[in-house]
Amino acid sequence: MSDTLKSNLERAEHYLERFKQQTTGHYINGEFTLGQGGKEYDNYTPTDNSSLGKVMAGSVEDMNAACEAAEAAFESWSNTPGSERKRLLNKFADRLVERADEIALVESMDCGQAIRFMKQAAVRGAANFRFFADKAPEAQNGLALHQEEHTNYTIRKAIGPVGIITPWNTPFMLSTWKIAPALAAGCTVVHKPAELTPLSAYILAEIADEVLPKGVWNMVNGFGEGVGKRMTEHPAIKAVALVGETATGSHIMRQGADTLKRMHFELGGKNPVIVFDDADFERALDAVVFMIYSLNGQRCTSSSRLLIQSGIRDRFIAALEQRVRNLRVGHSLDPETEVGPLVATEHYNKVLSYFDIAKQDGATTAVGGRRISEAQGNINPAGNYLEPTLFTGANNQMRIAQEEIFGPVLTAISFDTEDEAVQIANDTQYGLSGYIWTENTGRAMRMAKQVEAGMLWVNSENNRNLPSPFGGVKMSGIGRDGGDWSFDFYMETKNVCIAHGTHRVPTLGKR
Repeated sequence: MSDTLKSNLERAEHYLERFKQQTTGHYINGEFTLGQGGKEYDNYTPTDNSSLGKVMAGSVEDMNAACEAAEAAFESWSNTPGSERKRLLNKFADRLVERADEIALVESMDCGQAIRFMKQAAVRGAANFRFFADKAPEAQNGLALHQEEHTNYTIRKAIGPVGIITPWNTPFMLSTWKIAPALAAGCTVVHKPAELTPLSAYILAEIADEVLPKGVWNMVNGFGEGVGKRMTEHPAIKAVALVGETATGSHIMRQGADTLKRMHFELGGKNPVIVFDDADFERALDAVVFMIYSLNGQRCTSSSRLLIQSGIRDRFIAALEQRVRNLRVGHSLDPETEVGPLVATEHYNKVLSYFDIAKQDGATTAVGGRRISEAQGNINPAGNYLEPTLFTGANNQMRIAQEEIFGPVLTAISFDTEDEAVQIANDTQYGLSGYIWTENTGRAMRMAKQVEAGMLWVNSENNRNLPSPFGGVKMSGIGRDGGDWSFDFYMETKNVCIAHGTHRVPTLGKR
């Protein structure tokens, strides 16, 4: 064991001790509570499937209390001047940075993501808060539309209490990405974190307790069929933002229908990375490897389908195979680790099942395709470790090309022409993101128009720009995050029309 890993383990144990010693509960109306009528469950680390402590799965009564608290606090918070919300959210960001070491180590142990990716989590989360904090004073601003005899102008007002449901893959960062604009807009929040990764949400609630007025931020742990369902049905909640699976989005849309909730969904993806013969070979190779094997492949925007043009197919696949073999699998707190353990045993088994499915479909397992069941290096075989995997010789009708595996698994498919690449890229129910590698500017422009996805990157990996819209089409979601698009979701727009006193008013019944 390296000295750095040993140090990380010791510091992580220090931060995790309190979670092991007491049950992790909820934060409702400015109080940390175990609620009423909930049931405890164990929270396991994927590094060795040992318990990180007990978590209280909330009850319907707990979610009712959180929604009511958010409703009671809404008027005051929405009327708080934007300049004051800006100050408080920047203070929140400061506290995130101060607790950066704790957040990174706890998150890495809770969800299995390699510390090399989590060590900047607090900094990115703080950047999310600062970006939207700075926009808070202008959030209510609209447009002025001048006509000859009337002037129309728009103003925006916070929609009300909102529900935020976040996933288990990068729970901390995605929580800040969703909650920061809601607070900046003047909404109050009820947060339901993923039941598999509750710890960083508790840290966020602790910071909220220090910084924000009572009832503005509420957090309830638990399962979708219980507290999640109640949140999406509760009449006080005016909008729901979800990052999760497509099937979950469908359930939530049905549950929110009776109260006509506004919905924002960032859902699944089976994203293509399209590499043409003229691509910058090494840069494309770097991006292909990074965008599927980083974050354990548990990323909604992962480029899980490689579409490789036939002219460079053999050379590119050979280089890719070597890179995949070289990936370092290990304990999530080892700074040398590139691929850590998958988040939970159920999900781990799901990913493993695709190794047999690939064989049944007739694909070739060029690299990997096995669980790691023996101790090696710092890997504990009781954890959820598998070999990074590359399937070749695939076609787009195979399940490994159509279904979201959500692990460090890449499916390579060959194509000959630009039109064929477009057809394969679009032949999926999903449409979250896509990546195009070519030195031909005209081709890049054509592909950007033709590929069905909410986001496209040309000659780049996923580069997040906070003012830009983020979201998918088809079964990958509804709505956009980022910049002013976030405020469009969390706020209602009102039009005001003022007459100049010069137009003719129609008359009826005048004698």
